[in-house]
Amino acid sequence: MPALDLYRVRMQRVLEYVDRHLDDALDLDTLSRVAAFSKFHFHRQFKAYFGVSVHRYVQLARLQRASKQLAGPAGRSITEIALDAGYDAPDAFARVFRQRFAQSPSDFRKAPEWEPWLRAFRPLHAARSRTMDTVYTADQVTIREVAPTRVAVFEHRGDPRTLDATIQRFIAWRMAAGLSPQTNPTFNVWYSEREPANPDDYRMDLCVGLRDEDFVDQQHGAVRLGEIPGGRCAVLRVTGDTHNLEPAAMYLYREWLPDSGEEMRDFPIYCQRFFVDRPEQGTAADLFLPLR
Repeated sequence: MPALDLYRVRMQRVLEYVDRHLDDALDLDTLSRVAAFSKFHFHRQFKAYFGVSVHRYVQLARLQRASKQLAGPAGRSITEIALDAGYDAPDAFARVFRQRFAQSPSDFRKAPEWEPWLRAFRPLHAARSRTMDTVYTADQVTIREVAPTRVAVFEHRGDPRTLDATIQRFIAWRMAAGLSPQTNPTFNVWYSEREPANPDDYRMDLCVGLRDEDFVDQQHGAVRLGEIPGGRCAVLRVTGDTHNLEPAAMYLYREWLPDSGEEMRDFPIYCQRFFVDRPEQGTAADLFLPLR
């Protein structure tokens, strides 16, 4: 086995061990032995490979299980869930929970806010996807006739490093407008490449699908009304970590499109984001490449 593949296997083994032993002491000595790396270097290797520290990864994995227990059928107390997540007292658990998800455990149990929840777990999902090469095939792509969709448009213009701040404002706006992801679908439309040579050229729209009865106040200029046009589209579904859809988009452009004989329509690639069955199970995204 090539050295890089062996390295990946050893790192993957650590993630699998963490998922199976969340109730155990997941200290540096234990996890470095699982990976068969020196404990004096393993914490730096883990951070360099996954982009998140060992401690934070374990904390997020335990918080993910705890939040799913809170959102699931009532039965276990918050104190029991806190202790299982590795906290000595419910108030310590509540403090960390609020920092991560902008809700207390009791408020989350009553009415979970899923978008901050998903955003908090991006480092966890990114780490898990790091050890897996996603391979797309032509049989995963379908061609659909898509109806036009009226949308409220929240624009991002400029350096992609500031996108998270725009997303925060977008979420706050849609919550204030009462446009829940459960009733009004979420779309992203990309007008530029993911990392343009000049960061100021980056441009994308965050959109909310509107029903006939929805009213959008445009007086303050935060949003405008628009439409995602109907027509034929090649559609590729992405599940798991949907934070970076660039590999799926590159597959459509580089492999699927030349082999298909199709030609693109004059509208940018876009996606619709949605929850898989239940929100706590994660998100998926349908990537749409408009065709003539």
